[in-house]
Amino acid sequence: MFALHPQLKADTHFVCDLPISSLLLMNDSNYSWLILVPRKPDLTELTDLSFDEQTKILREINLVAEILQKEFGAEKLNIAALGNVVSQLHIHVIGRKKNDATFPKPVWGNAPAKPYESAEAAALVQKLKSLLPNE
Repeated sequence: MFALHPQLKADTHFVCDLPISSLLLMNDSNYSWLILVPRKPDLTELTDLSFDEQTKILREINLVAEILQKEFGAEKLNIAALGNVVSQLHIHVIGRKKNDATFPKPVWGNAPAKPYESAEAAALVQKLKSLLPNE
């Protein structure tokens, strides 16, 4: 049975469930930072998914990447499935701007996280939901 890793749960705001993954908003307002977590138990690598599931994940990555570019002005996308700290498979889709807190350096380890205010996070979650297709 699928369960979201406690660290991911603590660090994010739930947005919605897409066809194969849960979409999360990273609680760091320094960046437009989304995370996709496939809702399948015991996954650590993209290669743990079937080819069909990998194709579906790629569609979801493309969907949220397009939103980050068109609606949030991302100038560069950082897309990664690292898993060095949290081994549960999750894919970071981060919209970067040349004037963000750490550009061009990585988002990890270069600036303290700047958590969203509750109302700001709720509004952003609603905006993201409104930009996603109803499936």
